[in-house]
Amino acid sequence: MGGPSAGPQPSGADTIQKLCDRVASSTLLDDRRDAVRALKALSKKYRLEGGIQAMEHLVHVLQTDRSDSEIIGYALDTLYNVISNDLEEEEQDDSEEENSPKQGDDLGSQFTEIFIKQPENVTLLLTLVEEFDFHVRWPGVKLLTSLLKQQGPQVQQIILVSPMGVSRLMDLLADSREVIRNDGVLLLQQLTKSNAAIQKIVAFENAFERLLDIVTEEGNSDGGIVVEDCLLLLQNLLKNNNSNQNFFKEGSYIQRMKPWFEVGDDNCGWSAQKVTNLHLMLQLVRVLVSPTNPPGATTSPADILTETINTVSEVIRGCQMNQDYFASVNAPSNPPRPAIVVLLMSMVNERQPFVLRCAVLYCFQCFLYKNHKGQGEIVSTLLPSTIDATGSSVSAGQLLCGGLFSTDSLSNWCAAVALAHALQENAALKEQLLRVQLATSIGNPPVSLLQQCTNILSQGDKIDRRGSKVQTRVGLLMLLCTWLSNCSIAVTHFLHNPANVPFLTGQIAENLGEEEQLVQGLCALLLGISIYYNDNSLENYRKEKLKQLIEKRIGRENFVEKLGFISKHELYSRAAQKPQPGFSSPEHMMFDHEFTKLVKELEGVISKAIYKSSEEDKKEEEVKKTLEQHDNIVTHYKKVIREQDQELEELKQQVSTLKSQNEQLQVTVTQQVSQIQQHKDQYNLLKVQLGKDTQHHNSHGDTLQVNGIQLEEVSKLREELEDWRNRHEQLQGQLKERDAVIENLKSLQLETGTEQSSQLSSSGGMEHSAELQKELELLRTQIQLQAAEISKLQAENQKLQTMNTAVDPALGASGAVASRSSEKEGRLLQELGELQSEVKALSEEKMSLQQQLDSSSSTVAILQDEKSKLQQEVAEAKKEQDDLLVLLADQDQKLSALRSKLKDLGMPVEDEDDIESGDQADEDEDGDEEEQD
Repeated sequence: MGGPSAGPQPSGADTIQKLCDRVASSTLLDDRRDAVRALKALSKKYRLEGGIQAMEHLVHVLQTDRSDSEIIGYALDTLYNVISNDLEEEEQDDSEEENSPKQGDDLGSQFTEIFIKQPENVTLLLTLVEEFDFHVRWPGVKLLTSLLKQQGPQVQQIILVSPMGVSRLMDLLADSREVIRNDGVLLLQQLTKSNAAIQKIVAFENAFERLLDIVTEEGNSDGGIVVEDCLLLLQNLLKNNNSNQNFFKEGSYIQRMKPWFEVGDDNCGWSAQKVTNLHLMLQLVRVLVSPTNPPGATTSPADILTETINTVSEVIRGCQMNQDYFASVNAPSNPPRPAIVVLLMSMVNERQPFVLRCAVLYCFQCFLYKNHKGQGEIVSTLLPSTIDATGSSVSAGQLLCGGLFSTDSLSNWCAAVALAHALQENAALKEQLLRVQLATSIGNPPVSLLQQCTNILSQGDKIDRRGSKVQTRVGLLMLLCTWLSNCSIAVTHFLHNPANVPFLTGQIAENLGEEEQLVQGLCALLLGISIYYNDNSLENYRKEKLKQLIEKRIGRENFVEKLGFISKHELYSRAAQKPQPGFSSPEHMMFDHEFTKLVKELEGVISKAIYKSSEEDKKEEEVKKTLEQHDNIVTHYKKVIREQDQELEELKQQVSTLKSQNEQLQVTVTQQVSQIQQHKDQYNLLKVQLGKDTQHHNSHGDTLQVNGIQLEEVSKLREELEDWRNRHEQLQGQLKERDAVIENLKSLQLETGTEQSSQLSSSGGMEHSAELQKELELLRTQIQLQAAEISKLQAENQKLQTMNTAVDPALGASGAVASRSSEKEGRLLQELGELQSEVKALSEEKMSLQQQLDSSSSTVAILQDEKSKLQQEVAEAKKEQDDLLVLLADQDQKLSALRSKLKDLGMPVEDEDDIESGDQADEDEDGDEEEQD
């Protein structure tokens, strides 16, 4: 008996195709849910078909049906069955081919690559893991773990660049459901493999604390496989990661490892799991003490380390040179890390001793004290253009933000005060800090740092924190007051949030206990700063409207009373005594020393500003503008005077150079005079010798003496004339050098005269001009004396020529009588003729030298005329300076009148004595710096 034959059964691929069409086309959620449930059931058997046909529809379900946790859970399970290779390995049948596992591995890797090709899919999965529903969170954790196993580096990179991606996965360790917590440990194992950036982020998300807590809860070495998984994760975080190793040591986590090795005396034997756990624990110790690790800083008692840090703080406070050197110091780690970063890590670490954290805060404050360069470097680490997108290093700005928004109130306070010191008296950085944006959650736009601070402030007691909740709010309020003071743009950004002003007025108006009065006073100060530094750019939050709001909601007297709570507080008085924090306990850490100065400066002016009318505000604004204008004028003239002083100093240097050149010229002239005198003496000697020879020839007519005594005298005459000619050439060369020096002096004097005529503004220039003129007159006199001496030499030369002429016929006659004289006598006559020619040439050269001397005299006359012009221009410059002094005197009178008006209006005005003492102090500091240089 058989029924009718059934038709051909549909294949698995056809069934999956129909289910996919049903998921895509069904409008009812129940129909889609049933179809996805069926896909889940078939996905294990028909893995290839399910991955190819259903993956796109399943991702669409995750995007569109997030309101139904059941269908989301089915979709995640189906994707896990398709991508994971774990199920394939578990269900392998012995009859299957040997290469099936390899094919399954390739299939999972290929499907993973398809899934992560769209990074939005991984980001969506991170969002689903945040869901608390068990049926969504658990399959999401398993799917993400499988993705990391298949394509670890690519998925790690996507998670790393996702906002708060790693931080949200850390919440899995705090899940009360053990199965999710345990699978979360497995997920973090895959996430932290071979990625130092993620390892650092996980470590700073308090991973060590949570993992050690799990190990302790599970029974240490007696625990099960969960302990093994935690130890493997700890190895991932610490192995070959010097930063995490230092953090582990500094966090006092090593002491918590001691109970692991307390195994007891039982003789029942150890289980295989206990052996494995102890083996991993010993490996973890080896990771920490491995000889391949770089040598770390020598550990020391907390009080010694604290005193060392305090000493460094005092050394660098206010000293720019030491502050710059301190910024360049790196801690002994690999890779090197700035010492400032290492100190900030200790400051925001709640495991560190309280006194050590206070010392680090003081060191950071001293580094930023009067250090605009250091302030800029700290703030730059928060700006978007300088943040390290790879996460390979932790910056000072990231540590400060981490401490500012942590759940430890002491870290909140320290980070807020440290960031406030980075903004102290630096309006430019206050504006730059407004650019900082923070990512809060996936799918939401980033918010500014200013907005996030006000959000945390307004949440108040809603956030569960360790320590004093008032401490967190006090720290944030001090940061906001420092940020907004003297920065109208920051005030505008603060008022632009419509929730800020109602929050402040609500806090001030309430009647709270004594502990909250401090918060009320700081809220009043912040609101007062928003009024005092308001530029009225927001119509709804103009000064007058805010004053009316205070009058209506709070009352002026009540507002001033609440504002006075700050300075009356006991902790305020303690903090105002000295810069170094001297808190006996964390509960007393409320006020910062620099902030007490700000309160003292603003409390009075804010109290007066509350009672001022709009007309008085307008007058005050006009006076402020007038003062600013006059200050700008005075600053301009001070700048002009400084420039003139600098130019005068340059002219003095040039005058000193000219003096040295003049001294060199005088030495040269002296040498020339001495040489001329030597030439004169030699010439006189030659003249006497020639005279004697002539007389001897006239008294003795014997021609035979030509071959005797007269020939010897003529030879001497020739030698003397040759020597005279050489010395005359030397004299001519020296005179040419002197003329070149005079010409150089002329060009330098012309340049000096031009500059002095336009820039010289003191009587010192005129005195120098007189001195220079005297020196030029002396030089001119010396040149004239030289010219006279040369004229005498020319006259004597003429006499010498005459004597030579007389000697020539005598020699000719003696040659006629002695026709049989030797050829030597003929050569002598020829040489005498040549001497005559040379004497004539020397006479011509003397004439040329005289012309050059005349030219030098005319040059000196020109220089004298230019000096006269220079004196006239210096007198004009002195007259202009007198006019400038008169103008400055008028400005001083106007400023005195304006200060009197400001005092009448109740504005704080510095006395002239204070201003002069301040300027004198600045000049003294400049003088000290020059002496140090």
